[in-house]
Amino acid sequence: MRRTPRGRDGPPAESITGARTSLTQDVRARQRRYIVAMLIRSVCVVVMALTWDRWPVLAVAALVGAVAIPYIAVVVAQAGWRQGRGARPELAAAAPAPATPVVLEPTLILPPEPEPEPEPERSAAG
Repeated sequence: MRRTPRGRDGPPAESITGARTSLTQDVRARQRRYIVAMLIRSVCVVVMALTWDRWPVLAVAALVGAVAIPYIAVVVAQAGWRQGRGARPELAAAAPAPATPVVLEPTLILPPEPEPEPEPERSAAG
């Protein structure tokens, strides 16, 4: 049996470089990336406003950037923590299906029909 340098049996300790960042640090980093993206979007809006009459192609490009950057920033911000996760644990096995399926037939329950009232007898003199 091979022993670790400290003389302990078992798996070696996990390296700190392999550990993921804490949730607080990850949220701060995502907030910074989002703010930078929104600053770039603000610059796009200003460039669009300043160049609309002189350089319409540049203004339209800035408009496209101002519209697309928020979507991209949100997608990037939300994807940060998911990428840093380690291997997922195995899910519990699903319950086995019953051997014979139970077939339920539809049933229609009607209220009882009222009995017809007897017609009064008519006199022959009438």
